[in-house]
Amino acid sequence: EMSGFDNFNTDFYQTSYSIDDQAQHTYDYTNSGDPYNKPYENYDYSQQAGYAAPGMMPPQQAYTGQIYQPAPTFTPASSQSMYGSSFEDEPPLLEELGINFDHIWQKTLTVLHPLKAADGSIMNETDLAGPMVFCLAFGATLLLAGKIQFGYVYGISAIGCLGMYCLLNLMSMTGVSFGCVASVLGYCLLPMIILSSFGVLFSLQGLMGIIITAFIIGWCSLSASKIFISALAMDGQQLLVAYPCALLYGVFALISVF
Repeated sequence: EMSGFDNFNTDFYQTSYSIDDQAQHTYDYTNSGDPYNKPYENYDYSQQAGYAAPGMMPPQQAYTGQIYQPAPTFTPASSQSMYGSSFEDEPPLLEELGINFDHIWQKTLTVLHPLKAADGSIMNETDLAGPMVFCLAFGATLLLAGKIQFGYVYGISAIGCLGMYCLLNLMSMTGVSFGCVASVLGYCLLPMIILSSFGVLFSLQGLMGIIITAFIIGWCSLSASKIFISALAMDGQQLLVAYPCALLYGVFALISVF
């Protein structure tokens, strides 16, 4: 069978190449004349820069800290330096809300003394705590007299403040805010509370009642005009400001009398 297979290969392709010729074409891979074929033990590795033998590596610095407790690298500032001041230096809560009892008392005394000079810096503040209290007190005294007029009190107050706000902005050179007008008119409502308190004790529809009512209206309008003049630097215009104030407080007086 083997001889038949050799005959088949010989018959399939005729060539002059034989297996014996492979021994003559072997290559010398250990050619010493090759300049790139140098033994590894003769190569000088120390010529390379920055190279160190594995046994000559510098030892690493040992970790001296504790686990889960790293060394502090940042020292936080104190609470006082971060926030500027401690909680003891903070203003009271009422002062932060704009409720200053000292200023409320000074404004009340200014209204109770119509002939006293008003402090324009204090009166120019937008303080609505005192006016709200005085409006509630005025409505409460009317309620004691059997008159439920809370809606009229707040409605007339809003319309009167809006009218005075427009009028004062036309008359003054500096202008005024709506809150300042509401604050001044609300504080000057204090004498009207006295009138409504008299209405609880006796009737105000007689001659004595008319005199007391006229006096209270003049008191309220004089105090309001004095404060507006000092706060807005409107010298010589007090009577012009007192007239619309008298009309406003006259409406409150009508509620108290009738």
